Amino acid sequence: QVQLVESGGGLVRPGGSLRLSCKASGFTFGDYSMGWFRQAPGKEREGVSCIASYDGSIHYADSVKGRFTTSRDNRESTVYLQMNNLKPEDSATYYCARAPVLGCSLEIHYYDTANWGEGTLVTVSS
Repeated sequence: QVQLVESGGGLVRPGGSLRLSCKASGFTFGDYSMGWFRQAPGKEREGVSCIASYDGSIHYADSVKGRFTTSRDNRESTVYLQMNNLKPEDSATYYCARAPVLGCSLEIHYYDTANWGEGTLVTVSS
């Protein structure tokens, strides 16, 4: 069955860095675009970044541009999110998701929302 397992979250001070990983299994990873989403308490889940299956094109939410970098390793069926210069407003549970599309979008309706992982908690605080 489809599994997405996020890891790498933790407590970090403002300005710090974290690298999140999402290990996928149960499907042909290279056939899917992958997205990172986050959800803070009391807020809706929002798209952070995505990386396309077709050409590896990448999009970021405006709030993280220049600070976050996403990449994928199809051999390892893993997608990464490198987060630098973290801010308190980045605090959230981060999730990855797959999208059966060639392109890349931050809109959640493109994604397989039936198979969210458990997420990994990121807390940015001094």
